[in-house]
This record gives sequence, C-alpha cells and structure tokens, in this order.
Amino acid sequence: MLLIEVFVPRGALSDEERQALGQRLIDTLMVEDDSHAIEIIEAQRTITQVLVHEPATWVLGQRPTADPADPPRYLVRVTVPASWRKEMSGHTVEIVTGVLAETERSAGRDPERVRREPHAVILVDGISEGGIGIHGKAMGSLDLTELISRPYRDHNNTARPAPNPPRGKLTDPICGMSVDLDDSTLTLVHEGVLYGFCHGLCRRAFADEHGVPLNQ
Repeated sequence: MLLIEVFVPRGALSDEERQALGQRLIDTLMVEDDSHAIEIIEAQRTITQVLVHEPATWVLGQRPTADPADPPRYLVRVTVPASWRKEMSGHTVEIVTGVLAETERSAGRDPERVRREPHAVILVDGISEGGIGIHGKAMGSLDLTELISRPYRDHNNTARPAPNPPRGKLTDPICGMSVDLDDSTLTLVHEGVLYGFCHGLCRRAFADEHGVPLNQ
C-alpha cells in the first residue's frame, strides 16, 4: 500500500476514533503471518500512509436526501501501483470493509450495515508505471519491489533457498512468501536449484540480480 484515504462526514468520528481507524487499517492490511517475511511487512509500513478526511460538503445521490442523523457513510480510496491493483483488489476490499465494520461496532452501531447496504465504497486505484516518487526519483513497479524487498534480501541470501520448505511449497527468495508448487507456479532454475515466486516482479528481480534468463 502507498496511500489510504478515508472520507467520513464531518463530526462522525472523534479524534480518537479517526486515529484508531487509521491504525487499524495499517495493522490489519500489514498483518504478520506465516506467508510473509517480517522484513517485507516492516518495509511496506514505511511507505504506507493513512489520511482521514472530513469534507466540508458531502452530497449523496440518493432520494430522498439522507438524514444527517443517519449512521455515517464511508468512502475509502486505496492507492497501489497499477501492476499490483488487480491482484490486490479483492483482498483489499474485504479487509477494509472488515475494519470499517469493527469501527462501527466500537461506536455501538450495527457493524453489518457496511456489508448489507452501500454505506461503504472502496476504490482501489492504480498509479501508472513511473508515477510514484520516493527518495527523490520516479519509481516503477520493479523499483518498488526492490525497495520493499531489500531488507529481506540483505538479511537472507537470495541465491540460497530457504531450508526445508514444507512439501509442495517453495519460499520466494525475494519477498519470503510461501508459494504452492504446481503447474501454474512462476519458477526459475539457478545453479541447478528450483526457485518459486509469488509474482512476476519477484521473478524478474531475482533474474536481474543473478543474471538468470527469464525465458526458461
């Protein structure tokens, strides 16, 4: 994630509730689990920001006009590199909706209304290639992959596979993610060792770093 913007009606949430919502979004989206290396999660956190907006004017298209006393609506925009958007959209919408439901539960309102009614709209926007600037330079998807994965790669020798992976699985040497080994798995062979990758960008980063041809 790069930027998460949450729009809520003015006065719908207190300062503490806005802060808790932003922190909950980061903590839930950047969860540490068995499939992701902690170095990758921490690197993603460093470039992720949440802004909670309260627009001065919010006009709903529905008729009749919603009563100001109605429970608040939410509009959430999640910005990611365009090449990541399709793969991330379903998971992101599910996670963000769950966080909004928990926010409603904490406020003593019906948490399920954000799933039952169109009261929470989530937009997953993709930034075009080269449209992201970090460290004073424009970055493409491969540059971002390099930035996020570098702490993990420096800590682990990417030319050596993880020891004793579970049967039928490989560990992506670029991001540390567990990958199921089947006919659809992205792989490369380097010095007689088979490597699996969660995404084409990880595969390309490994190939570039070790001089492995991609047309294997």
